[in-house]
Amino acid sequence: MMIAWYFATALAKRYEEVLPYLEERRLSDWVHNKTIQKAVESYRITPEQKMYLRTLRVKVSKSK
Repeated sequence: MMIAWYFATALAKRYEEVLPYLEERRLSDWVHNKTIQKAVESYRITPEQKMYLRTLRVKVSKSK
């Protein structure tokens, strides 16, 4: 969770520099989606950025 908060905060402050981490899927699926969730909840992210971030969510398969 700490990593997701870090990246969500980084998106709010340095959006263009952090965005490649999501676009290139450099994070684990859970951290990736949680980062997007936290960023979308932030008031510091513009509505346009939020819409784009939502398109970057990944489907996580539940395997046992």
